[in-house]
Amino acid sequence: MTAFGRGGGGLVEWEIKSVNHRYLELGFRLPEPLRDLERTLREMTVPRLHRGKVDATLRLVDAGASLPRVDAEGLRLLLSAVEVRSHVPDAAVDALEALRWPGVLTTDEQALGDCRQAAVAAYRAALDDLVAHRRCEGENIRKVVVAKLAELARLGGRVRGLVVEQRVPLRERLCAKLRDLPLRVDAARLEQEVALLAQRGDATEELDRLDMHIASARACVEGDQPCGRRLEFLMQELGREANTLAAKVPLPATARLAVDLKVAVEQVREQVQNVE
Repeated sequence: MTAFGRGGGGLVEWEIKSVNHRYLELGFRLPEPLRDLERTLREMTVPRLHRGKVDATLRLVDAGASLPRVDAEGLRLLLSAVEVRSHVPDAAVDALEALRWPGVLTTDEQALGDCRQAAVAAYRAALDDLVAHRRCEGENIRKVVVAKLAELARLGGRVRGLVVEQRVPLRERLCAKLRDLPLRVDAARLEQEVALLAQRGDATEELDRLDMHIASARACVEGDQPCGRRLEFLMQELGREANTLAAKVPLPATARLAVDLKVAVEQVREQVQNVE
């Protein structure tokens, strides 16, 4: 589900973005001194988000608060220990190598601790903002899915009505074809063939399953639990029933309605991919 969240101020600022994804995939961009926070941030996120590709970026507003500082005394002692330059003219001391020497760089643990606390608090605020955006989008998607499910139920009802009344059109079509043939038709045998065709085209079972899947989808949408994966499964089942109807029912009007069913199912499937 697409959403954006922001939180922070003072020492740090967070930006969290989420896009559609089948599972939950978390990515954190953290400054090196705060890399150890990733596990804590994941534990905060997993109970609140269930699907989506989430990218969270932390920016230090006051970078100096967490950066290591040069210990002047440690640097002086290091430089005094490398006075070989006076004896070896070509020797040189690289500044970056000097900074890597133990004791030259020190960390203000108090400032770093404050920065960690600020990062966790700001992430919680940004996560709240993201969840609020996702809920708002989810409510809009819910309205669309509910409307589409109502359309599916309406189309299914129309197909059911045609299936019940299809025996007469089937008999007329069969008689019209037989009139073009130089054959004598036994009336009893004709009724048997019409009955067989009606039995083969009886889609009552598929329509019953269609109604059950629509009812299950409605229950999912009206609930308060994550239902994206279940809705995807139900859309697959609805698509299967629509395909069966299109292949099983011989009447042109019913076939057109079955195609309309398939289109509506696909439209719901596209929306369901955005649901957590």
